[in-house]
Amino acid sequence: MNEAWDFLSRGGPVMIPIGLCSVIAMTIFLERVWALQRNRIVPLRFSSLLKEAMRAKRWERARSLCESSETSLARLGRAALRYVGYQRTVVVDSLVDAGRREAAYLERFVGVLGVVATVAPLLGLLGTVTGMIDVFSRLAAEFDKGGEVNPGLLASGLWEALITTAAGLSVAIPSFLLYRILLSRIDRFVVELEQEGAQMAELIAPPPLAEQADASAEPQSAAQESGE
Repeated sequence: MNEAWDFLSRGGPVMIPIGLCSVIAMTIFLERVWALQRNRIVPLRFSSLLKEAMRAKRWERARSLCESSETSLARLGRAALRYVGYQRTVVVDSLVDAGRREAAYLERFVGVLGVVATVAPLLGLLGTVTGMIDVFSRLAAEFDKGGEVNPGLLASGLWEALITTAAGLSVAIPSFLLYRILLSRIDRFVVELEQEGAQMAELIAPPPLAEQADASAEPQSAAQESGE
């Protein structure tokens, strides 16, 4: 442990923000992993019960289910059930607004993880540059005093300066991978919420009969044309 601390301390003060970046990245990842569990976003059992109540037009039952849950799907359901009996466009607009809010909630703090993945290697490069400036300034001072350039001092200073680059990359690479993992998970849940919202809209405010008739007439006309 002491050896690792001595090694990292040779990187200079830039190692402090790099260390903070690693702590921030890990904290955000663990928090999002906890928040992005299926039972907090789109629980399958809850989805089945909610759609069953909506199919049966049991609106109070559906409202009770949504009020008893704090999942993203329940918040979508609460938004849609406020407009039972309204036109379909009103229900759809309500679901779209609620979906945007849920997408923003799912993506909360994830952008910071992407920033860490970008900033950490730049901090490492900054530490290397400042470290090399310090090394060459010491070498110049020794040379001005009439001494000879010490290759050992030069090599020691260079590898100490490069510690920050290695540390920055060691933080940036896993941070970027974790960032992409979270984005992939969020995208999957957003698609599921869109599908659930579309089904809610169909159950709460189905298309007008004229639209349904037009939709059913299209395949028949296509079949007649193919027969001709």
